[in-house]
Amino acid sequence: MTTDFSSLNLRDEIMQAITELGYSEPTPIQAGMIPLMLTGVDVIGQAQTGTGKTAAFALPILHNFQKQKNPQALILAPTRELALQVADSMIEYGKHLNVRVLAVYGGQPYSPQINSLKRGVDIVVGTPGRLNDLIERGVLVLNEIKTVVLDEADEMLNMGFVEEVEKILSMTPPERQTCLFSATMPARIRTLANRFMRDPQSVTVKRSTLTTPHIEQRYYLVHESDKINALTRLFEIEPIHSALIFARTRAETGQLANELVVRGIPAEAIHGDLDQNARERVLGRFRANQLKVLVATDVAARGLDIDDISHVFNFHLPDDAEVYVHRIGRTGRAGKEGIAISLISPKEKRRMREVEALTKQPVAKMELPTTSDIIKHREQQTVDNLKIWLGRGRFKRELEMVQELIEAGHDVVNIAAAAIKIARADEKQRPIAEVADVKADFSRRPERDFGRGKRGEAAGGKRDFNAPKRGDFAGKKPRRDSHEEGMVRLKINKGKAHSIRPNDIVGQIAFHANIPGYTIGKIRIEDKHSFVDVPEEAVDQVIKHSGNYKIGKEKFSVTKA
Repeated sequence: MTTDFSSLNLRDEIMQAITELGYSEPTPIQAGMIPLMLTGVDVIGQAQTGTGKTAAFALPILHNFQKQKNPQALILAPTRELALQVADSMIEYGKHLNVRVLAVYGGQPYSPQINSLKRGVDIVVGTPGRLNDLIERGVLVLNEIKTVVLDEADEMLNMGFVEEVEKILSMTPPERQTCLFSATMPARIRTLANRFMRDPQSVTVKRSTLTTPHIEQRYYLVHESDKINALTRLFEIEPIHSALIFARTRAETGQLANELVVRGIPAEAIHGDLDQNARERVLGRFRANQLKVLVATDVAARGLDIDDISHVFNFHLPDDAEVYVHRIGRTGRAGKEGIAISLISPKEKRRMREVEALTKQPVAKMELPTTSDIIKHREQQTVDNLKIWLGRGRFKRELEMVQELIEAGHDVVNIAAAAIKIARADEKQRPIAEVADVKADFSRRPERDFGRGKRGEAAGGKRDFNAPKRGDFAGKKPRRDSHEEGMVRLKINKGKAHSIRPNDIVGQIAFHANIPGYTIGKIRIEDKHSFVDVPEEAVDQVIKHSGNYKIGKEKFSVTKA
């Protein structure tokens, strides 16, 4: 087993860069993958996020780097956030090689990306849809590609990109090196590997532990619309030194951070739209305790090197229970105690059971602090602060002011009470947020079936988007409003007659509207049109990109139902 980077015999320019970054010892996936990739064989790496897999494929690619006319390495990523992160890492590792790296993804103008490709690029990192568009325009030439990397292949499959990925692979030279990285290895990933890879060598890195005994786990059951209010109540009571809150989308991170700031909680969002300098400035404020809360997506949180996080909050549970384990592992580090809190709506209860099944640990269900609890806590904080100042005795001028009031005829007890009243004046600016009780019977609003954790997946592991469920569209006229809180129903002008599939809908909307595929809700495909539920905050974004969605070469439109 390799014990340090120097034994990998990487070129001097790379060693200089990783030394400057503070790297000394490779992670298990790096130690297993780098020597294999340097030999030129096809490889499959199975590892969770946060294991250092970007460097595992980036360093061998850079080691073999040489100037040529067209791109020599192509890296496919499921989301723009990951594409940007990988591109930034490649630039960092290759800064002494003057390597030209370009990230391409949807939702951005074509011109800058096309102009960069025409000027010359060595390594291209991109999402499948935009890569295919650039190939079709004739500006991305793949005939000199030496290495192709499929990063987070299982997520690309979940987002409906498998056909785009296959198309791209078929256009690259057959003698290329193919590297596939995936946290899980479902059958379709293995089929993809069998078709496009030559005798791949595998490196699997298992989780060393699931959860640490230093982490206290609990959850609170609240309505979706009450989650921010519930979070505010918890911030009143919890002894929070620094907190990391996980949200689903970039838009949600910004909205949540803004809402917390309005409520007097210093917070900032960290997401894929931040460049490396802005990201480092935010992290610097967080490490210096100028900032109490970071709100992040799973992708944006990768690579965060912060050991002193007291609390991790799941504003929504992730679809994958293993992602939950990785999230809460951000706290309870270096032998310190940590607290992991999840806010779950009734429809997320099944995913909490999946978490408990994976970790083989129960997660305690707790009740939110009541108004009375918060009032008592505020009063106790005031008393505690008074005791601290009484112990310090540093209030000479204040004593003189008290003496003047006594001489003016005021009672000393009344003076103290008035002073405390003034000290607590800011509490009126912090009204206690209302949170509705969650009733035990949720039959009035059916839960969406998440199956084994993937949207629309049945208990047997097969995705069943069309099976009628209680409260579904069957026998009813579709409504504009979704049956599910926080979701809005949209109409698509294509149906079974046009051979549209659920994967087409999920993949196209997720890619072009730039929202995570797992946030898309129920799908109903009828003869000549279809219906899909999307988060309320994403409706305008989805409709805005209506002209870009297509099945094959035929476009479809999305409007409000």
